[in-house]
Amino acid sequence: MRLRQIEIFHAVYSNGSISAAARALNVSQPSVSKVLRHTESQLGFALFNLVRGRLVPTDEAHALFREVDEIFHRVGSLKQTTVNLRGAGAGHLRIGVVPSLGLEVVPLTIAEFRSRYPEVTFDVQTLHHDDMLRSLYERECDLALGYDPPAHPRLTIRKLADGEVVLMAPASAFGRRSKVVPIGDLAGLDMIDVAASGPLGEITSAALARADVAFKPVASVGTYYIAAALVRFGCGVAMVDEFTAHAVGREGVKVFSLSPALGFGVHAAWLEDRPLSVLGEKFLGMMEKVLHRQRRPSPSA
Repeated sequence: MRLRQIEIFHAVYSNGSISAAARALNVSQPSVSKVLRHTESQLGFALFNLVRGRLVPTDEAHALFREVDEIFHRVGSLKQTTVNLRGAGAGHLRIGVVPSLGLEVVPLTIAEFRSRYPEVTFDVQTLHHDDMLRSLYERECDLALGYDPPAHPRLTIRKLADGEVVLMAPASAFGRRSKVVPIGDLAGLDMIDVAASGPLGEITSAALARADVAFKPVASVGTYYIAAALVRFGCGVAMVDEFTAHAVGREGVKVFSLSPALGFGVHAAWLEDRPLSVLGEKFLGMMEKVLHRQRRPSPSA
């Protein structure tokens, strides 16, 4: 099947009629009918049957559509990529981002990016760490942003910045203590536990285990910003990433560094067989600058 035949077949199958397919493609109905008949003649089997005035796909059409749909979306992706590759003056970026970076870092980067390139548009979706590879592989996004993604032969990974796990606590906690809290001092405290939190959850769990800290689990939540909100309302303390703490910190909440320090990396990832566009490269360069500005200063004990 030629590309035009694939396009016509996909449109008829997806829209359910020749007239609707013609409108979707902005062509005449006779031209759609002609290409469809020619395609069926070449293939040697019918793709649609007319039943009570409606086009009904044959079993062969159902089987063929699964393959054609993948090709169709790859062609659409190719068209978008060529648009992006023309330069950073105009284009579109599809970004997947972990929720904590979506609170402030990514919105601020987009705002600054569009002030320089106002014709650029974005599609932004939040995703959890475990969804990064799937989202890229299934073409839901072109670029994924998160923390310490696992190495994978299909991924290109670039480190953008370092980050630190910090402790958020009600203002009344720890008295007039310095800006650093030893992890051992968390023993016995009311703690908001962040479940399913990927690499940061593994880092904090390992640190608590090494220090033999037993805390009081007040609540288990799925995202760091919910944990931070619970801290604001006095429900306990929480170990969160510094970018969440920066974005949602309010009066009545203190943010402490931990000792020993718990570091992590902020990374961008994309499919190795789908190189990042010029537009994407420029976006990551601006995001690195935003991340640098957002970093917490080193505490003085």
